[in-house]
Amino acid sequence: MKKDMKNLIFILSACFLLLFPQIQAFDFSELENSVSEKTLDNGLKVLVMERHDAPVASFVTFCNVGGTNDPKEYTGLAHMFEHMAFKGTPNIGTSDYEKEKELMKIEDSIWYELRAERKKGIAADSVKLEKLEKAFEDAIDAANEVVIPNEFDNILEREGTVGMNAGTGMDMTVYMMSLPSNKMELWMAMESERFLNPVLREMYRERNVITEERRQTLENSPIGRLIDAMKSAAFTAHPYGISIIGHMSDIMNYTRDKALEFYRTNYVPSNMTISIVGDVNPKEVFKMAEKYWSRIPYSPPPDKLATIEPEQQGERRVELEDPSQPFIAIGWHIPEGTHPDFPAIEAMSDYLGQGRTSLLYNNLVKDKKIAAQVGIYPGYPGSKYPSLLLAYAMPTPEHTNEECEEQIFSEIEILQNELISAEDVEKIKARTKASLINQMNSNMGLAMQLASNQNSWGDWRELFKSLDKINAVTAEDIQRVAQKYLTKQNRTVAKLNTSGS
Repeated sequence: MKKDMKNLIFILSACFLLLFPQIQAFDFSELENSVSEKTLDNGLKVLVMERHDAPVASFVTFCNVGGTNDPKEYTGLAHMFEHMAFKGTPNIGTSDYEKEKELMKIEDSIWYELRAERKKGIAADSVKLEKLEKAFEDAIDAANEVVIPNEFDNILEREGTVGMNAGTGMDMTVYMMSLPSNKMELWMAMESERFLNPVLREMYRERNVITEERRQTLENSPIGRLIDAMKSAAFTAHPYGISIIGHMSDIMNYTRDKALEFYRTNYVPSNMTISIVGDVNPKEVFKMAEKYWSRIPYSPPPDKLATIEPEQQGERRVELEDPSQPFIAIGWHIPEGTHPDFPAIEAMSDYLGQGRTSLLYNNLVKDKKIAAQVGIYPGYPGSKYPSLLLAYAMPTPEHTNEECEEQIFSEIEILQNELISAEDVEKIKARTKASLINQMNSNMGLAMQLASNQNSWGDWRELFKSLDKINAVTAEDIQRVAQKYLTKQNRTVAKLNTSGS
């Protein structure tokens, strides 16, 4: 074991020696000074960085809205709207918008009637239900006859767009793509248009796509169900405890009117940031942003969520049974990402359970071989509000959840009672800096980071301040946050047990 540890230290030292010149050569202050910014009169923040390495640019639209903003009885609506944002506008995605408008009204009218009848439960009129179901499907088919499927995507892809994607988190929704830089005006026109005047066409069919996605990620995923159950147990008040994809019953009851209301409340320029990195000129970017994005009128951003999760008073435990492989997840409550303790929590997480050099990986996977996978990550399922430090492990076939749990707690107890070495602290800082550099190397990575920090923390400069914050972390800070947050009364333990065990 000592020989293995010496070899590991030698390899790590060699890696850091190789990486050190690259880290030292990376000029963060020069990068920070290269960012240009402008706030339009409607509140939209525009961030730009020139990189003329190739005639391409990456474009990110970051919206300060996510699962925590879902209305009651409409969980998952933020995720649903992300899907709908690709359906087009009155000018994109239809062969006859005036006809389509009337057909969608018929869809909605029948849906409201069908929805009301279904809510009667066993008292519902079965004959009426059958007729309404048929009429609803016919209305959907009629509306779809004038739809031009995927036209928004196809227009952009014909002009060289790559990496077009979107994602919804509990705290945000992001839309991204990369294009030849001479197609920037096309992006400006189409991206602003879909948030100026979205048409929620094909909504009722897209709802079925969402329900299938939920089945795959939750109903048919034992680990997905376990994590979902753990979150629900850990958060008794805050919406972090609700699945981002929403409850199945809520998804099946979405209405177009409610989705549009959600859009009008949350997709306002004062709640959005666009970030562009690549072969562009900031003055030209700002001019085009004024031309296209200023068409969207100002509205105040939505109120910040007021619900505060009560302090946990004792350990909570959840157990599920399934024929699949055992799995254990543990969540400790931690503060939001802007809290002064958060950098030390990130450093502690890196040391304990991130990557193949971490303490838990070496102990549980390499040495004792009781786990096939292990990890620890802070800020789950978000970091805008107080959240969880999530630890997980998958036992090897010969071992159990209980063994993994015992070893995780044992390593944490050592960390709470003994200071880690100065050398380990420096390695954490070097890894953090290397990770930050890696994220900034690509146009898309940098555009995402700038927009994320602006929207989440109110200032894109927090991206560069994060390095100073992690550099200020000491071994004493790491020990202190381990003692403060990684306590029995502050944790929720969830186990997936093999059926019959």
